[in-house]
Amino acid sequence: MIFREATRQDLPAVLALLADEDSVVDPAQVVIGEAHERAFAAIEADPRNEMLVLTDGAGGTGEGVLGCLQLTYIPGLGQNGQERALVEAVRIRADRRGSGLGAELMRLAAERARERGCGLVQLTSSKRRTAAHRFYERLGFARSHEGFKLHLEP
Repeated sequence: MIFREATRQDLPAVLALLADEDSVVDPAQVVIGEAHERAFAAIEADPRNEMLVLTDGAGGTGEGVLGCLQLTYIPGLGQNGQERALVEAVRIRADRRGSGLGAELMRLAAERARERGCGLVQLTSSKRRTAAHRFYERLGFARSHEGFKLHLEP
């Protein structure tokens, strides 16, 4: 397995992972919009953001993507001034779930955050993703907060 920063060539595979929770979506069928391009370019340009992929090592970039997540590093005055890492968009390809890849992906992400000096890794998860909640708890994450969102109209 290879854990690395995503490249633009990985974008269709990443969007395919994010598109469907329960089945494998063919990256060739994914429509990449202008907003996706802007968002990926912004993540790539920002030293506090990383889109990361776990691949099977076959082929070049964009091929063999088995999982992904986004890490955002947040400075703060709490935690004795240590950064915290926010994990979002965690996905493992549907046909590879249950094989330990998700645990490995999260372990690698936590190690990356630790190496950067983060004192905490946190994440949010939709309330409807109950299987994901059980997974995170098995990895040692605690349900420590209630989250709130406010959708802003353009």
